[in-house]
Amino acid sequence: MANRHLSRSLALQSLFAWDFHGFKQGELKKIAEYAVKEFAPGMDDVDFVHNLIFGVEKHRKDIDALIVKVAPDWPLEQITTVDRNVLRLGIYELQFAQADDVPPKVAINEAIELAKTFGGASSGKFVNGVLGTIYKEMGEPRKDE
Repeated sequence: MANRHLSRSLALQSLFAWDFHGFKQGELKKIAEYAVKEFAPGMDDVDFVHNLIFGVEKHRKDIDALIVKVAPDWPLEQITTVDRNVLRLGIYELQFAQADDVPPKVAINEAIELAKTFGGASSGKFVNGVLGTIYKEMGEPRKDE
């Protein structure tokens, strides 16, 4: 599963760059290819990275609306770029990915770890709070896994 963590890290880095450069159409795949080449040379299975980034791309407006709803004190543009994209990844995995092999608690924990690694001092707590609220609003599916 270490490959999944690496894939999530690469997806985060790709989404960060894509967001930073203004969501330019058609650039996300190029950014992801660069991230894999630069940070995971020799990685032969990039399907999970692509599933994550293109899933976030497809559902970004719905994901962003959910962030705004759950964290009303934090306008989307005021959330750091790292935290915003960690949340996008986490929400995508929680609500849209429908991956039977990724229990919700794993998706949340992975997002928290990414926030702690790439974000600021309070990023982990912020991501945990937002994703925890969303998970509760979902009715806590697969709670015992």
